[in-house]
Amino acid sequence: MSTSWFIRLFCTLLVVSYSYPEFGRALEAPKDIFILAGQSNMAGRGGVRHGKWDGNVPPESAPNPSILRLNPQLQWEEAHEPLHTGIGPPKTQGVGPGMAFANEIRAKGSMVGVVGLVPCAVGGTKISAWARGTTLYNELLRRTNASVSGGGQLRAILWYQGESDTVRSEDAEAYKGNLEKLIIDLRSDLGHPTLLFIQVALASGEGKFIETVRRGQLGIRLPNVKCVDAKGLRLEPDKLHLTTIAQIHLAQKLAAAFLAADQS
Repeated sequence: MSTSWFIRLFCTLLVVSYSYPEFGRALEAPKDIFILAGQSNMAGRGGVRHGKWDGNVPPESAPNPSILRLNPQLQWEEAHEPLHTGIGPPKTQGVGPGMAFANEIRAKGSMVGVVGLVPCAVGGTKISAWARGTTLYNELLRRTNASVSGGGQLRAILWYQGESDTVRSEDAEAYKGNLEKLIIDLRSDLGHPTLLFIQVALASGEGKFIETVRRGQLGIRLPNVKCVDAKGLRLEPDKLHLTTIAQIHLAQKLAAAFLAADQS
């Protein structure tokens, strides 16, 4: 190859590096790692109507080079909405609470470094599908262990689930005990007995036993388990999923709960 060809290649790479600063930049390893688990409102359906996402990303959910996500191939990449793309069965994803949560804790938490988000939520899942030994439970463990294998500290699990357990009274009545067992099992299997677990009390449900599940969620008294309430947040026309703006409000509640626990 001619010398002129190499010169042209070098000049092209130089122009790209100035135009796109992230080109060729090695990602900094995450310092603070958070697991996002549960069902569709954690995965994010904000802005999704008739099976299509409107593409609206509010400033609170904007990407940041210091916010990463663990992708389906267990590699860190710069995070952006929809955060759960490629996680679980193919579904139209929209805005969830994860990105806005990460931006909020970075803005208000002076000791928060590079944030690593580990999306694990799967829509339409009962809590029984997350019990120890199930596919979802094992996948959460696999992704969590991969996320901390290169360093970084696991800071919390953020959990928003229960809408699918509002259909049958038996499921709703058993919810509190099932969630308590899940928390205990996850802490044990992750070797983290005091891991912060922040759950969301339901704003909606697929059935009529919403308040039964909510009583179970609000009644949990395990150590280092916090609960934020989504009741009253605005829903999409399907009356099940939080709107984009509601997801931002939820993210701010989750961030406040984390920062309060982190400072106590």
